[in-house]
Amino acid sequence: MDSIHVWATYLLILVSVVAYAWERWPIEAVAAASLSAFLLLFAIAPYRDAAGFAVTSGDLLSGFSNPALITVLALLIVGQGLFATDAMAQPTQWLTEIGGSVGARAIVIVLLSAALLSAFLNNTPVVVIFIPILTMLATQRGISPAHVFMPLSFLSILGGMTTLIGSSTNLLVAGVAARSGIEIGFFDITVPGLVIAIVGGIYVIRFMPRILTPRQGSEGRVADAGGKQFLGEIDITEGHAFEWLTARAGLFPGLGDLMPRMILRGERTILPPFDDITLAAGDRLIVTATRRAFSKALSTGNLTVKTLDPSAETLSDQTNKIGPDMVMAEAVVAPGSRYAGRTMQYSGLRTQFGITLFGLQRKSRMARSALSEIRLEPGDTLLLCGQASAIAKLRGNHDLLLLEYSAQTIPQSAKAGLAASIFFAIVLMAATGALPIEVLAVVGALLMVATGCLTVGEAARAFDRSIFMLIGASIAAAVALERTGGAAMIAEAAVAALAGLTPWAILSALFLVIAIMTNLLSNNATAVLFTPIALDLSRRLGTSPEAFLACVILAANASFATPIGYQTNLLVMGPGRYRFIDFAKAGVPLVILVWLTFSIVAPWYYPL
Repeated sequence: MDSIHVWATYLLILVSVVAYAWERWPIEAVAAASLSAFLLLFAIAPYRDAAGFAVTSGDLLSGFSNPALITVLALLIVGQGLFATDAMAQPTQWLTEIGGSVGARAIVIVLLSAALLSAFLNNTPVVVIFIPILTMLATQRGISPAHVFMPLSFLSILGGMTTLIGSSTNLLVAGVAARSGIEIGFFDITVPGLVIAIVGGIYVIRFMPRILTPRQGSEGRVADAGGKQFLGEIDITEGHAFEWLTARAGLFPGLGDLMPRMILRGERTILPPFDDITLAAGDRLIVTATRRAFSKALSTGNLTVKTLDPSAETLSDQTNKIGPDMVMAEAVVAPGSRYAGRTMQYSGLRTQFGITLFGLQRKSRMARSALSEIRLEPGDTLLLCGQASAIAKLRGNHDLLLLEYSAQTIPQSAKAGLAASIFFAIVLMAATGALPIEVLAVVGALLMVATGCLTVGEAARAFDRSIFMLIGASIAAAVALERTGGAAMIAEAAVAALAGLTPWAILSALFLVIAIMTNLLSNNATAVLFTPIALDLSRRLGTSPEAFLACVILAANASFATPIGYQTNLLVMGPGRYRFIDFAKAGVPLVILVWLTFSIVAPWYYPL
């Protein structure tokens, strides 16, 4: 029965990997089927491992309580809190100034910074730091998420190969080696690791983006990140941030991305160019801007939103506070709509739905006039703002066609500092080892919701069910592989096959075997399994154990070919909208490149 369990485990893992790569079924469906198969196997045909302990359903389901799973999901919620508050806007602006306003130079700077930091910090917090920054940079430049997030994960892994503390795997191998009386120094793997990182980094930055296929997320299209311009109106009240702004060279520098088109001052209309004009209370400023600029103006209080008072059924005189449930969306006026011909002021959207209409985009040229006087036409795109529940009421409306992909929460800039403080506290305490990262991640996710940086609904949307099922099923497969002796059988077969080869060939072949295993098991499990084997091989050959330990460290970190290979791969899987096959297409060439590089560098650097 023992051999049946081993070969059945091999077969199930092979079928699962093929199904993941085939992409005919969703990842979570394949993961659920894989998990069910393992549960049935060990329930119908019970199995006891070499120590006499039964492999139970609890062991197979332990992945759902695994700290790695909890950490990844909690960090996704923390990252959503940063995005929802626009907390990374300022760092992104700094990077934009360094890298220029166009092109991918700033993104390359971020990626290289992540690789450098990963040499001295654990990879996971490094990737968490840069995900929100890259999200904003990619959005600003119209670059697909697929082209930035997998490179982030891979470069952080490559950077972690260069020092002893760059990865938990490195420290784990060092600990096992120390029990055998061999000490690994801080920079002992730096030279081969650095060569591998440079070669791999060139591939990741220059060639990998050509392999990766951009695709839409499950939510459909992404809201316009570029140049779609809306016409809007800003009421300048007493104490408004724009009051007393004076035009310079025909423009108002303090308006930022809002482009002034006209100023209405009582019965007077002031048209550009604006020379020596100072904005005053009572002015109505007509501007054109992208939805991102309007969103920023809303979050900073420079645009006012009035909603329906449910108790009085009248429009409230108080400006509605921009909370975590305030949403900006776009809707198109349908042909034959009852809103066609109505002015924006008397459209009735505020009283009927509790929604503020403050932007209009029209394909044809619009006359210069107050926004409230423009009559709506079929085909007009309206920029709307209101609570999520109010926006949801437009679904199914035949007069205004809500563009579902366009609904996005307005960043709560007032809480950006709070969200950033929570985030950097997590990173700092994780980097110093003050508390386990899984504890910090869960507490940080809770604080994001408790402080109002996120709603419970937004936190739930950050929860990625495909990652949840993938980790749970993958750990079940790893448990079955280890407990049945399948992993040890592969290692023994590899050692037997290497008998009689030269030390250089053995080292190269061992690296390749470990690199394959680390993409199926966890990197830490692979390192623990192969470190004693590598030490035994070095003793038999009479060669330097440092070369074989470096082989285990570097190969166990070569977790590029599957999303389950390393925790950072799982972190970027959601933001990058990747599928299982994407990691295989982009990661397998990198695994081969890393293997070849090590095979060339190791005989030169280590005495064999």
